[in-house]
Amino acid sequence: MSDNSDETSSGLPTPRRRRARYSGTHPKRFEQRYKELDQAAYPEIQGHVRAQGRTPAGTHVPVLVEEVLAALHPLPGDIVADCTIGHGGHAMEFIRRVAPNGRVIGLDVDAPQLERTAARLAAAARPADSPGSAATAAVHAQVSLHRCHFAGLGKVLAREALDGFDIIFADLGVSSMQIDDPNRGFSYKYDGPLDMRMDDRLPRTAADLLAQLPVDELSACLVELADEPHAERIARCIDRYRATNPIARTRQLVDLVFNAKGLSRREWRERPAAERGRLHPAARTFQALRMLVNDEQAGLAQLLCIAPHCLRPGGRIGIIGFHSGEDRKIENAFHDGFQAGTYAAIVETPIRPTSNEIATNPRSRSAIFRWAVKANG
Repeated sequence: MSDNSDETSSGLPTPRRRRARYSGTHPKRFEQRYKELDQAAYPEIQGHVRAQGRTPAGTHVPVLVEEVLAALHPLPGDIVADCTIGHGGHAMEFIRRVAPNGRVIGLDVDAPQLERTAARLAAAARPADSPGSAATAAVHAQVSLHRCHFAGLGKVLAREALDGFDIIFADLGVSSMQIDDPNRGFSYKYDGPLDMRMDDRLPRTAADLLAQLPVDELSACLVELADEPHAERIARCIDRYRATNPIARTRQLVDLVFNAKGLSRREWRERPAAERGRLHPAARTFQALRMLVNDEQAGLAQLLCIAPHCLRPGGRIGIIGFHSGEDRKIENAFHDGFQAGTYAAIVETPIRPTSNEIATNPRSRSAIFRWAVKANG
């Protein structure tokens, strides 16, 4: 009998499933990382990948976890709104601290990720020897998930029939699961469709925007949303190319940015060791387009406006941003609220990742955390 088959109870051989084939000694593409994508079968892989300073494919490493918990101070019985529940990293810590009588209400617009996170949260509370135990029911009692943008937090509050939250938390930006999947179009590292929608119900993709935006508006967006120093050159390069060719793939956009900056991929790959931590030439362009596609600025403004009305007296709000424009909006809203007496306290100095966290999770590098406490009156 072949070494590649097993014998079933009926005596008939069944072929073993072969691993994904790839060139070289290590998988490079997202879909080839079969161990990282099946951590239940390969439980040792997460520690191995994290030791290399990488994020396992299909997962997300939450940033500033200890700092968030110290500032927001979740207590047993608290009701927490996790406005960007994502992979559930921060939510898992909130659940542990508000148990047994507290609640975590999670919001996210990414339907596939929301479904996977619901399963993860339930599995984490289920004892291995009792698949249908009361612990699972307890998690369902503690956690409720809504496919909703955080701008609709007030509607979720009403839907849950609550008078307010003790904690409101948001981790802005894009998750590792979205970045790493080339089919989502967020990454400048892998070729894929130029989509960038966190919510697939949105009508316009990044490709649509690149086809429609006037060159001066595109240049202004690159400056406002990403502080791109070569915004005008990139916008004009895109405009010349799209006159005869649709821009539908991430690789096309990356090549256009390289051309606008007078760089080649080879030059970037062969840059000196001292420059290897530098931002990728296309990173700011991709960030600006993503923020534009998902209307992230308007969503943040709405959250900052309604959050004080959704907090109970003495409630805490914390937001992690990843861009100077986001941080300015958060800082100004908290400062204005403090001056008006809405907030009793606000963070004086923004909290950033330690060098140790950045070393183990490079994607945390640009994170900026701010918090505020609502007045009791």
